[in-house]
Amino acid sequence: MQLVVTEKPSVAQAISRVIGAGERKDGYMEGNNYIVSWCIGHLVELAQPDAYSDTWKKWSYESLPMIPEEWQTEVKSGTAAQYKVLKGLMHEKKVDSVVCATDAGREGELIFRLVYEMAGCDKPMKRLWISSMEESAIREGFENLRPGSDYDNLYHSALCRQRADWLVGLNGTRLFTVLYGGKVLKVGRVQTPTLAMLVEREEKIRNFKKEQYYMAHILMDGIDAATERVDDKAQAEAIAAACESKAATVLSVIKEKKTVQPPKLYDLTTLQRDANRLFGFTAKQTLEYTQSLYEKKLVTYPRTDSQYLSDDMEDTARAVIGAIYKAVLFEEQTGAEPDIKRVMDSKKVTDHHAIIPTMEIAVTDLSAVPEGEMKILSLAANRLLCATGEKHEYETVKAEFDCNGSVFTVSGKSITRNGWKDFEAAFRRSYKTSEDKEKEEKKLPELSEGMVFEGVQTKVTEHFTQPPKHFTDVLCCQCGAWKAPQKKGAG
Repeated sequence: MQLVVTEKPSVAQAISRVIGAGERKDGYMEGNNYIVSWCIGHLVELAQPDAYSDTWKKWSYESLPMIPEEWQTEVKSGTAAQYKVLKGLMHEKKVDSVVCATDAGREGELIFRLVYEMAGCDKPMKRLWISSMEESAIREGFENLRPGSDYDNLYHSALCRQRADWLVGLNGTRLFTVLYGGKVLKVGRVQTPTLAMLVEREEKIRNFKKEQYYMAHILMDGIDAATERVDDKAQAEAIAAACESKAATVLSVIKEKKTVQPPKLYDLTTLQRDANRLFGFTAKQTLEYTQSLYEKKLVTYPRTDSQYLSDDMEDTARAVIGAIYKAVLFEEQTGAEPDIKRVMDSKKVTDHHAIIPTMEIAVTDLSAVPEGEMKILSLAANRLLCATGEKHEYETVKAEFDCNGSVFTVSGKSITRNGWKDFEAAFRRSYKTSEDKEKEEKKLPELSEGMVFEGVQTKVTEHFTQPPKHFTDVLCCQCGAWKAPQKKGAG
């Protein structure tokens, strides 16, 4: 009999239904030669300093640094009952092997291994590694269980991260607390450099000196051309006055054809970035919504750093795209054939592929999905359509004018093929997002060098330099200082 250990009770129930373990017991399910139990997140954690020595019980400068010679773990008091259940099952005579079915990632591996080791279990270990909670994915996963030893390095990576958090966090917190008056000053491997970045940005905002400047404009046949920045208002007004009702001559016209390739699929960080930009969700909210969708079998595994699908997923992606049109967008499919090969690259898929919806969207009542989760599901669906869509093409025009010795410039843009941005536009029609729309450049009339416009009108506009923006989840992601947590409590 195999003991299957999941991370959460809800996942245990989903797996139990698929493998036929339908008999409910106290803390586990049983049936069809399987026992399925769960961890409720972290059951075992690193021991606190008090557990190592009496010296470390007191917060003092002399006791630092605290570096355990041998690391100790302890059962969390709030989950001790479930740990006792798991330990008993691991030593049950009828159990001949254990399947690690926690989330297929670094932190999931750590959650299981700490329990397995603290319980003193030495039974053969196998690993369930899936990227979706769909029945077909679960069945396939159980048909292809991998040796637990294949994931030893993943476990060691998670253990290294956990111990680094302990060493930096507890030593740093005690050091700064005893040095600065005894009030607890928390230090963390991730939070402290992030805080430093926030403080630096706040200083720049506080010390920012707003500068005023002006621009002179000439107006003709729907064209609004402007000078460069002019710091003196009187000078800008003089330029405008000297051009009023005069002729403007086109000095140059530069045209460029440009292409915007479709975006990549979502990994967790880019999904969090867009959810914040469009809906105002925090990174934590997005992760929680996506995790819930994963457990409802509606999206693939969320904690991924890949923006590609593996090379064997073409048929899956094609089927999901068809389901998206029917279940999510409620719009007719465009005539263009999706370019799925663009998003396929097994070399760029590590533990998990990019986040995409699953075929469950075709058979699920999406009206019952909570609003926040539905927005995330729609984002992931729309991104799959965009990523496999046609390239966006446009032409830019930059023109320079001479009027009474002053140079004025104007730029414009005309779209020649909207491509994947059709899907983006459809998404915006479905959701009134909180994103600030960029000022759209207008299409300019046909211009040529030497063309003359008589009797131009003029104006002067006033502008101010802007301070740096406060950091948000989006800005932190863009600068690279913020990284998506592998799991709740990962530092």
